[in-house]
Parts: sequence; structure tokens; C-alpha cells
Amino acid sequence: MKLAVALQERADLNIKIEDLKGRLNRNILVQEGEKPAEDPKDLKKELDSCINRLEYLIAAINKTNCETKVDGKSITELLARKDALQVKSSAYRDSVYVGSSNTDRARSTEIKIVPVIDVKAWQKETDEIAKEIRLIDNKIQETNWTTELIE
Repeated sequence: MKLAVALQERADLNIKIEDLKGRLNRNILVQEGEKPAEDPKDLKKELDSCINRLEYLIAAINKTNCETKVDGKSITELLARKDALQVKSSAYRDSVYVGSSNTDRARSTEIKIVPVIDVKAWQKETDEIAKEIRLIDNKIQETNWTTELIE
């Protein structure tokens, strides 16, 4: 199985598990003398099976991400770099937004507010970070579709 397929299955399982939890909770209590729409025992069995499969996939995906190298770095390292860059990009974007805000003055005697950062330079750096994120994401996606899941 390719890593990308395992990632898709993991995502699908997370959705299915949430659905099963809801169905289970809706069928635990019924009016006296009534039967639940679905048997909670069957739902529990299916939930347990999905959780066991999820556990297996998480372990295999993590192992694959740690052991698979791309340009000398593991997928785990690339994911960590991408996550860190996304945090940085968000912070820089917020700073650029604040620095770009115009504060209107009704009269020339009012206090003038000016940015203390070079907004243009920060925007350029933010754009470069976004480009690096895209490139890393492309490498990760390509690797996910060409790498066999390590079990």
C-alpha cells in the first residue's frame, strides 16, 4: 500500500469513528419497551475494529515518515519544517497586515501612526516562506504517492 493511500484511509477512519461514536450514543438509551434503531453491541464491535485499524495505520505511517528520506531529510523532518514555516508565515502575515493599516486622521494636529517595520520587506519574506511551504508540500505529496507503507 502506498503511503498516500494509508493517509487517505486514516482520514476516512477518523470520520467513520466520529460517525460510529454518534450512532452509538444515539442508540444507548431508548424509551422503555422500545428497541434501539441499531444494536449498540454491533456498533461497539465496529468502532473497536476501526480504532484497531487506525492504531495500525498511525504506527505504520509514523514509521514510514521517520524512515523515508527526501533530499537527506525524513518526511517527519519535512513535516516539522512545514509546520514551523506555517506558524512563521501566519505571524509575519499578521504583522504585515497591522503594518499596512492606515490610520486616518481627522486633523493634521492628531498623532500620526506609522509602521516601525519595513512592510514591503516583511511581505517579500512572507511570500518566500509561502513558496518554501508549497515546495515542501509538493515534495511530501510526491513522496507519499511513490513510497510503500513500512509495516
